[in-house]
Amino acid sequence: MSRTVPAPLIAAWAGETAQPYFAVEFLLSSASVRFWSGYGDKVIGSDTYLGAGELIAISGLEEVNDMSAKALTISLSGMSGAVISLALQEPYQRRVCRVYFGDASVTDVVEVFTGRLNKMTIEDSAESGTVSVLVDSKMVEAEKASNRRYTSESQKARYAGDTFFDYVAPIQDAEISWGRKSS
Repeated sequence: MSRTVPAPLIAAWAGETAQPYFAVEFLLSSASVRFWSGYGDKVIGSDTYLGAGELIAISGLEEVNDMSAKALTISLSGMSGAVISLALQEPYQRRVCRVYFGDASVTDVVEVFTGRLNKMTIEDSAESGTVSVLVDSKMVEAEKASNRRYTSESQKARYAGDTFFDYVAPIQDAEISWGRKSS
């Protein structure tokens, strides 16, 4: 995927003391949850990201030249029982997740992945737990079959006053003369 990397980031990475990090943003229905791979709070844009340090792991993040569907896994380890409980209660599926890459010495970041949350796995022990989420890229969504039905009833369920499909049944068996004289 082609993307524009801001000049300050390129300069920071070309320097002798590059401090790269990842930042992850989950746009959930109740609130947005943001973590970064450093320590303490970090402001990116106008949003505050909580430092997760070594407790956050991202696997499966790779750059591809084709339009193949990719997925990645984001894991947060060392989570308390309260966080595990919140993870179990949150309706997470199909919520947007973004992954950014930046350098601690500059404020600019580059978005390296955008997808939707698909599956959550929770491993809970007596001391702490690990929450892992599978994030599907936009291409995975494009490859999924639609469960949409093109009937008058399904259209009215989505848009109450729409009568477009009311006219499909009467014309589906109609004989249409095309390019010849009709009798």
